Amino acid sequence: MDKSWMHEDRRSKEYEEFLRIALANAIDHRRIHCPCQRCGNTRKFTIRVIRKHLYFNGVDQTYKDWIRHGQPIESNGSKSVNQEPYLERDVVDETIDMFEGANEHFTENPDEFRKFVEEAEKPLYPWCHKHTKLSGLVKLYNLKARHGMTDNCFFDMFIEVGDLLPIGQELPSCMYEVTKKNVEKKGVPSKVLWHFPPIPRFKRMFKSFETSKSLTWYDESRIKDGRLRHPADSPSWKMVDHMWPDFASEPRNLRLAISSNGINPHSSLSSRYSCWPVILVTYNLPLELCMKRKFMILTLLISSPRQPLNDIDVYLEPLVEDLRILWDGVEGVYDVFRQQSFTLRAILLWTINDFSAYGNLSGCTMKGYYACPICDEKTCGKVGTWK
Repeated sequence: MDKSWMHEDRRSKEYEEFLRIALANAIDHRRIHCPCQRCGNTRKFTIRVIRKHLYFNGVDQTYKDWIRHGQPIESNGSKSVNQEPYLERDVVDETIDMFEGANEHFTENPDEFRKFVEEAEKPLYPWCHKHTKLSGLVKLYNLKARHGMTDNCFFDMFIEVGDLLPIGQELPSCMYEVTKKNVEKKGVPSKVLWHFPPIPRFKRMFKSFETSKSLTWYDESRIKDGRLRHPADSPSWKMVDHMWPDFASEPRNLRLAISSNGINPHSSLSSRYSCWPVILVTYNLPLELCMKRKFMILTLLISSPRQPLNDIDVYLEPLVEDLRILWDGVEGVYDVFRQQSFTLRAILLWTINDFSAYGNLSGCTMKGYYACPICDEKTCGKVGTWK
């Protein structure tokens, strides 16, 4: 008789009991130490994530006493034998977080990252086997944060600690070296572009059952009697169907519009600061959803002291590249409503903006001949007088 299911059931009960205790004693339910074999209590997650880690990776067998999850520490006197390693683990966690952050910072320059690691792994002073340069800095910073030291107090303490250490100690000689970054900054940038890639958000839309179903509403549920009720009844939509029938054959392909204009943030009427949001609108959805805030995707945010004017083309380059990728097709997009993967494509139907922004975005004349986008060459450029 196969008794493996009995072991699995017992292990499952042990995991759930552990999770119950961990949750009951957690200070922050969103950041609990994960004791799986992979994390080893060095990373923090929610209970839901930890449960998956335990079932897939198993528990760290060296973690006998659950001191990180509320189990009291057995002590023989005033100080526990296991208490010091527990306190040291907090420093390890801080060091790991700093290490991971540095790794992301130096992704494009691995040589600089290797030098950073070598510098951090140096002993705090010659023949020191307990602390490295990095762990020593982390300990001192923890002390500063724990007791709310001012910068001046911390700097004075830093100098005194350096004098107490043996010759050859690796602590920085001044506060500047402690806080300096490799990235040189000069002043405040006058022009800033925030880019929010739309492709991941389009993928998430198809992972929602109701939204995925609504994205083909225009093809499956729309009234088709020749009347103009939806953008799908417009000449632009029909022109796309005629020119690119392979694109039109997949109803999940997206038809988009771009809307942009300058605004004064924070209800300010001052003209000394300009902010231009660039928003994508999805027209596959029913009319009552097209203009809902939930489905209006902010893709770019251009902020600078002055309006971008015709230079807006430079700012739009990341979005243009996203649209090119969407036109070529993004493979492996999962449709949760139909439970299948497909290649997602998208096309830009039109732009929405006022007349002045129309000239910047489309490069059209805004005054004189050809000023009216409807009349075109029939536009009258004569100056008249009102009577």
